[in-house]
Amino acid sequence: MNRLTKKLFALTAALLLSLALAAPAYAADAAQTAGQDNTIGLKAIAAGIAVGVAAAGGAVGMGLSTAKASESIARQPEAEGKIRTTLMLGLVFIETAIIYALLVVILIIFVL
Repeated sequence: MNRLTKKLFALTAALLLSLALAAPAYAADAAQTAGQDNTIGLKAIAAGIAVGVAAAGGAVGMGLSTAKASESIARQPEAEGKIRTTLMLGLVFIETAIIYALLVVILIIFVL
């Protein structure tokens, strides 16, 4: 067997094992869960996805802007002050967007 097949087999075995061990969790009595509100779990999933996407997008944006600013300073050292000022302003705007996403998530969890 080549390495890819072995890795695929190990991944499949781990997936099947985890599904087999999680089966009792799915065997809950329907009468117990009939009167419960299931939106709490959905809110948690939505909040996690929203914060994750916002943080990942912000991290990529910050990384790219920092890299481009470093390249610009390396090409034109005399414009370092203007480049750094523009970089900091851009980073502040990116961070503000991430904080707004966090506020929306908090509203989703506690208000809706």
